Amino acid sequence: MNKLLLVLLSILLPPLAVYLKAGAGKQLVLNIVLVFLFWVPAVIHALLVVL
Repeated sequence: MNKLLLVLLSILLPPLAVYLKAGAGKQLVLNIVLVFLFWVPAVIHALLVVL
């Protein structure tokens, strides 16, 4: 998957970017929890997973 597309998805839809990069697992669950708590930590986490 194109890294630029994954970075854009990390900003817009962090759980989708994590799912596409790491699959369904602990990283995805953690990112979904972060989205419900606050958006910015989820974006940061998604960028760390993608990059």
